[in-house]
Amino acid sequence: MVNRKGFYTDLAKWALGRGYWQLRVDGKLVSTRPFPRIDRFKEHTIELPVAELKVEARGEKALREALAKTLDIGKGVVHVLNEKRLQVFSTKRACRACGRSFPELDPRLFSYNSKHGWCAACYGTGLAIEEVEWTDERARTGAEDHVLDSWIEWLEVEELCAECNGERLNPEALAVRWRGENIAHYASQPIELLKKFFARTSVAGREAEISRDILAELGARLGFLQEVGLGYLTLDRSAPTLSGGEAQRIRLAAQLGSNLRGVCYILDEPTIGLHHRDNRILLDVLEKLEAKGNSLVVVEHDEDTIRRAHHVIDLGPGAGKLGGQVIAEGAATDLMQHPDSLTGRFLRSPLLHPVQPRRPVSRGNPSIEVQKAKLHNLKGIDARIPLERLTVVTGVSGSGKSTLARDVLYESLVNRAAVGCKTVKGAQTIERTLEVDQTPIGKTPRSCPATYVGFWDAIRRLFADTSEARMRGWTASRFSFNTKGGRCEACEGQGIKKIEMSFLPDVRVTCEGCGGARFNPETLQVRLRGRTVGEVLAMSVDEALEFFAAHPSIQRCLQLLQDVGLGYLTLGQQSPTLSGGEAQRIKLVYELSKTNAIKTLYVLDEPTVGLHMADVEKLIRVLHRLVDAGNTAVVIEHNLDIIAEADWIIDLGPEGGGGGGAIVYQGVPESIKAGHTARALTGFLAERKAA
Repeated sequence: MVNRKGFYTDLAKWALGRGYWQLRVDGKLVSTRPFPRIDRFKEHTIELPVAELKVEARGEKALREALAKTLDIGKGVVHVLNEKRLQVFSTKRACRACGRSFPELDPRLFSYNSKHGWCAACYGTGLAIEEVEWTDERARTGAEDHVLDSWIEWLEVEELCAECNGERLNPEALAVRWRGENIAHYASQPIELLKKFFARTSVAGREAEISRDILAELGARLGFLQEVGLGYLTLDRSAPTLSGGEAQRIRLAAQLGSNLRGVCYILDEPTIGLHHRDNRILLDVLEKLEAKGNSLVVVEHDEDTIRRAHHVIDLGPGAGKLGGQVIAEGAATDLMQHPDSLTGRFLRSPLLHPVQPRRPVSRGNPSIEVQKAKLHNLKGIDARIPLERLTVVTGVSGSGKSTLARDVLYESLVNRAAVGCKTVKGAQTIERTLEVDQTPIGKTPRSCPATYVGFWDAIRRLFADTSEARMRGWTASRFSFNTKGGRCEACEGQGIKKIEMSFLPDVRVTCEGCGGARFNPETLQVRLRGRTVGEVLAMSVDEALEFFAAHPSIQRCLQLLQDVGLGYLTLGQQSPTLSGGEAQRIKLVYELSKTNAIKTLYVLDEPTVGLHMADVEKLIRVLHRLVDAGNTAVVIEHNLDIIAEADWIIDLGPEGGGGGGAIVYQGVPESIKAGHTARALTGFLAERKAA
């Protein structure tokens, strides 16, 4: 301490007044009578000797009293000198020996979404961030408890953060342990295992007083997550890696624990991504919510959900402009009796399987063989994918389906090297590999089904071939909304204008110049059989199919769009407005429209998402057309109608997460015997076997 003028004298008088005859100055004992002088221009360490004791059993009482007195005088700090070895102890989370102090433990210390807890090197992401750009004023001002990725953008992420080794918390948070483990260890465990651990954990004494309510709450919340079929997830699973169905079920689990009554819950296709087993678990959870006195409105195509609903509202009769009417309502049995209900017709007379005879798979059938796949939770499996066949990869949620089909098979074929496995045999026979996913077909309003599939060029040539266009000397480029000349320049051929709002989301309005037609008035004067190019662009696929019946190349593409259930889309519908399922089916149409004979392996991840039972039937026929053309299709799917159409099944499991990653069965659908898929599929095939 600094020896300010008079400070040492005052300290000595204080000690003397309380019966302490000595002080320790810079490690040496100094008598308080008389008061010696010390150099006032130097820093000194001044300590007050409170007691000198021999540590032994019979002196415990004196030791405790001396320790209590020392902590009181020292404001929570005590020095112990034992055979010239000085040890510093503190009750205030501070160490005077090294100068470090620690704040009082706070729940925010254990949150990687708070600056109090996150690793300073990676801001709680657990990843090595090469460069960080702050994009939110709250981050710069130190606001707390906001999700980090709304604050920052990292330009390049490589491997795990070297400071926290991917555990996302700072060293102080990770130094706090319970039962020998820190919070990152518990967060890395699957929900199912963690629930069992806490259930068998016994506590006593002070620990029991602290954890009594906490353990009960933990058990309940983990139980809710397990109840909705998410027992395979780990608590530290990053939100962006969750599927839409998993995120929705997490929110459902939170509602199960809320004990609210009188709430109206609205769910949009909660069965997305669910195996038949998990689907029934989810429906049981929904019934529990309803039993508590709540109302549930569910938008769904799933047959089991429709059959278990108390009241069904069937909209139609078609889609797009052809929909919007209530066709029937009541219980599922009421819909089945209604003559105009498409849903009722499929409930009454479901699709029989197989739609067409199965393609045989023999031992000598040319195949791709994935050997010793060990990526993520895959347990060194060997999988066979027969060529020119429809293969469906099945299994409960989290069993490893996407890992096998996309991360191992697809990546290995694309990179022409084994990824996540020892080797891939037979890959040389595949000329092209394509993943038909649900990403948008275009990111701007300029892209639309007609331009993506490719028949808009033929339509532009028809307009250019009219007498009016030839008289004006216009070519096909005049009828493009992507180039200057014929398009509306006010909106640059988009048909809409974007109005930027300072503090609100951007607003898009119809262009006043062209009324949404995309072309300028001069171009719209040219007509093809009475229709302008803007009116043709606004036609639905069903309308255009009739209009272009005399033009085989255009008519073929339109027929394919109708075959996959997209007859309601307009030719110029802007790509950003398409759903994931619509985008995926348009990509399938593009593939089917090709006339080349390149042998392709297609990978599709749950193509039935968002599809009505009638559209699933159309999708099945499209998949068969792809395979009949000499291609190979690998489909990740839970839908029993799709699984029942497979030539070959690869069933993963038996459970999800750490309990999955093994091949339960691979072979033809009729021979599957064990596992969750077998229990669902065996009865399904027996009920819906085609003659």
